[in-house]
Amino acid sequence: MSLQDAYLGAAERTLALLEAPEVAATWEQPSALAKLTVGGLAGHLAYQILSVSAALQVPDSAQEPPPQDPPIPLLEHYTRAAWIDAPLDGEVNAGIRAKGEGVAAQGAAWLAKLARTSFAEQQTRLAGCSGEQAVFLPQTGWSLRLDDFLVTRMLELAVHMDDLAVSVGLAAPELPQEVFDPVVALLVRLAARRHGQAALLRAFTRVERAPATVNAI
Repeated sequence: MSLQDAYLGAAERTLALLEAPEVAATWEQPSALAKLTVGGLAGHLAYQILSVSAALQVPDSAQEPPPQDPPIPLLEHYTRAAWIDAPLDGEVNAGIRAKGEGVAAQGAAWLAKLARTSFAEQQTRLAGCSGEQAVFLPQTGWSLRLDDFLVTRMLELAVHMDDLAVSVGLAAPELPQEVFDPVVALLVRLAARRHGQAALLRAFTRVERAPATVNAI
């Protein structure tokens, strides 16, 4: 299965969660994430789908085309990311929360419909795409290979589906293996970069000398 198909599978499970009545019923209540409502968290989750549509959008001929710099490696994407290690009350995270609340401002039904419409368009558009093609990310200012970008979206969807499910008292959606495997592989690589290989090996096999944490992000 291609990464395009894996992403679509993750997005489909995300849509089912966004459409759950428990989400609409608790829309304005605090979520499991500090300083973010259930609606704001749903908005942030839906944005991960909407961002794929933005990356795949064909520029209008009257607009200036995006930069043509070659795509950067996947791990460098996270090295450059401003939100990595940013404080909860810092400008970056405050902006992320505000964007999530803004995306969700028109309510649960509207957000779910918007995300489902984007998803339907992506099913057609991704079928004609190569995983090697470069996609420019306007929210970052650099490009990634399409397959790498979709892995970043699957990571976001997997993590925030769990956050949203916990927030509304639902079980976290079970991820297909073709989604879970690349997400875990990326998390392991990020954790090894942060803590070193020995820390991960010990965390997985030698609990008596494992570090207290091996968080990836």
